[in-house]
Amino acid sequence: MSERRRPATRVDHETFCINEGWTERKRATGKRGSHHVNFELPLPNGEILYTRISHPVDRTDYGPSLWAHILRDQLKVTTAEFWDCVSNKVIPSRGVTHEPRESIPLGVIRVLINEAHIPESEVLAMTKSEAIARLAAFYES
Repeated sequence: MSERRRPATRVDHETFCINEGWTERKRATGKRGSHHVNFELPLPNGEILYTRISHPVDRTDYGPSLWAHILRDQLKVTTAEFWDCVSNKVIPSRGVTHEPRESIPLGVIRVLINEAHIPESEVLAMTKSEAIARLAAFYES
């Protein structure tokens, strides 16, 4: 049976979490739970995913409906992404993180739009340094 076709085991589930960099959660007492291993993964959009692997983490397969729930609602990946991570350590794409763009001061925006007559969409597409350079060029002319 092809690895992509075989049912996922609890070991596969744990391997996925480890490969993707999920963090094991501790109980309030600071100890591991006795019935489950709980993992969490913060996403770039601020959401935090949680998943639980029942003890023992052995080779027991999940049932099809339970596994579909885990993939869809807990891991939020496709079957292909799951197996690619487990087998090849390819991390699922969870969205690209972008550094926050520096804000253009409101006064600069106002002058560029109202006095320099640059379209608002063009001004808002500028970086802060581009906007300040355009403002300086406007005042020099």
